[in-house]
Amino acid sequence: MPIHLYWGDDEAARSRAVDGLVGQLVDPAWASINLSRLDGNDSSQALQALEEARTPPFGAGARLVLLQRSPFCSPGPAELAERLEASLTLIPETCHLVLVSPGKPDARLRSTKALRKVAEEKSFLLPAIWDGEGQVDLVQRTAAELGLRLEPAAAEALAEAIGSDSARLASELEKLALHATAPESGPPAPITAAAVEALVGGRSTSALAVGEALLAGQGAEAIARVDALLAANEPALRIVAALTSQIRGWLWVNLLEQQGEQDTAVIAKAAGIANPKRIYVMRKQLRGRRPGQLLTLLTQVLEVEAALKRGAEPGEAFRDGFLVPGTAA
Repeated sequence: MPIHLYWGDDEAARSRAVDGLVGQLVDPAWASINLSRLDGNDSSQALQALEEARTPPFGAGARLVLLQRSPFCSPGPAELAERLEASLTLIPETCHLVLVSPGKPDARLRSTKALRKVAEEKSFLLPAIWDGEGQVDLVQRTAAELGLRLEPAAAEALAEAIGSDSARLASELEKLALHATAPESGPPAPITAAAVEALVGGRSTSALAVGEALLAGQGAEAIARVDALLAANEPALRIVAALTSQIRGWLWVNLLEQQGEQDTAVIAKAAGIANPKRIYVMRKQLRGRRPGQLLTLLTQVLEVEAALKRGAEPGEAFRDGFLVPGTAA
């Protein structure tokens, strides 16, 4: 199929897919002629991409026209959409037009509908910051793309250490692959959790992870995560705002479930949560919790906010707020 539609916020995975396509289709000896890299932010380059994609390749291999930040699946000038639709049937089988965009294609547009009828479409999405299972899936998927094997515990350890940082994940996996010992015959040994612990420094953290530690009654763990955020120059009041929003969301979910509400869409709307899928994760986190515990956490966070606004040093404000009686689950 000569047209490829790649989109999503996982830039590292998108880039790997593009590089793989270039390596598969373009003869290196003719790459200077048959490989074009253009920027769709410039409408003239977007039109140039359509013209070049209709030009047969020279020499061996195929022609590949890569258009980053493609404008064709988002609202824009009518001329671009018209030129795209007119070009779709004119691209020869020996040419490949690769349209890349970080955003999801707007399904309402004629240009998007036309493209989807003829294009190979692939999405590259990073898991949400709260989606632990999605982060483990990202690790496993990236390892498979790189031809590596992981022990299940190693995938979990990498997800804990890196989170949704896809570029760093690929770099760390390549480093771990060099460390993995290869037997005399057969594939290399799988990457172990011990190797991850030894070679991958630090751990991913966020205000959401701080809240999860507080919910589990792990005050010291919450402080350690706050210290990591502060060391990374995360503003203290931004951490407080994220924690306040997180705990209020938990409280809404907890109260609505106690009232017998089961519809996740209704719960998400009442709690101000954009993605109803997150409710499933929150339900697991809140199993066995009582509203009083969540109110206690919310009070602690508000006390931290008050201390910060009175001029307290951030690290001390969080310690005084979190390491007090009542943090245990």
